[in-house]
Amino acid sequence: MEPPYPFMQQALDLATRAVGLSDPNPRVGCVIVSADGRQVLGAGHTQRAGEAHAEVMALRDAAAQGLSVEGATAWVTLEPCSHHGRTGPCCDALISARIGKVIAAIADPNPLVAGQGFARLRAAGIEVVAGPGAQESRELNIGFFSRMVRGTPWLRMKIAASLDGKTALDNGASQWITSAPARADGHAWRARAGAVLTGIGTVLEDDPRLDVREAATSRQPDVVIVDSRLQTPPDAKILMEGRRTLVYAAVQDSERQAALERRGATIIHLPDPGGKVDLAAMLRDLGQRGINELHVEAGHKLNGSFIREGLVDELLVYLAPKLLGQGRGMANFGPLEELSQALALDFASCERVGPDLRVLARVRGRDLF
Repeated sequence: MEPPYPFMQQALDLATRAVGLSDPNPRVGCVIVSADGRQVLGAGHTQRAGEAHAEVMALRDAAAQGLSVEGATAWVTLEPCSHHGRTGPCCDALISARIGKVIAAIADPNPLVAGQGFARLRAAGIEVVAGPGAQESRELNIGFFSRMVRGTPWLRMKIAASLDGKTALDNGASQWITSAPARADGHAWRARAGAVLTGIGTVLEDDPRLDVREAATSRQPDVVIVDSRLQTPPDAKILMEGRRTLVYAAVQDSERQAALERRGATIIHLPDPGGKVDLAAMLRDLGQRGINELHVEAGHKLNGSFIREGLVDELLVYLAPKLLGQGRGMANFGPLEELSQALALDFASCERVGPDLRVLARVRGRDLF
């Protein structure tokens, strides 16, 4: 079935190409169409931070083809920016090109924009329409919206488990509960995140790399380690060159800190009153560091802490068609005294990935920001 707004769908498809590329900027696509709607004049998506945004890429595309965009319509998945960051305002570029109309999916939640881009365009005599593709654009940029509105990343907790909810045997063995296709799919979700987080327990038990190896990506996400006592070994595989590594600790140990810093890690001291890392403060700090989506791959204890403190936004769960019986669960929290105290979720999707099921479940009401 033909989508109701085919040019906006083209722009949204382009925006998906910015996944894993444009962070911390939003994923935006732009399609410029002739006034009569018969010809695509130019198209593009946002590049790396500090490089051209979608609108400028589309204008360049049209110019490279020798096509005039005067009076044309720009279909863009987010309100054109109006502020000077590492690049100039996109609304000014559209005004200078004499675009006749802008159809944007949704307003930019960035307080530096937030309707000002629309206002600048209208003041220049350009017709502005907002709304088509709004939900799709917001979902594609859920982390950016979260950071702009709440000041914290969108926290997605990834779990691989048996059908009876076990993530490991009692002895810690967990490789591999789910299939190779599920693991590859999980890497694609890692690739869209600004950072991948784990806890010191996982680092010591599994010595993971937590990088993206089985999905196409132009950059590796940052790494975040919750390590209250600074126990991360300096030779841990997770301390890879070429990507930012943030270690959050509750104690200060100059010798251990220096050893990790020599491996390129940044140590942030954020203790809570109980002597553990203050997880809520950590999320605020990650927001200030430009992390839009935080992909958590941790053990049942840290998972439980995030859930207990109400910090999880959605769960990405891979369920294998097997039963493990006694073993480690998904998240260690509770015990609850009443069923009404359960964490309420809404299923967003459920799909087969190889022999496994992938369930995406969002914490009820969490996206109302």
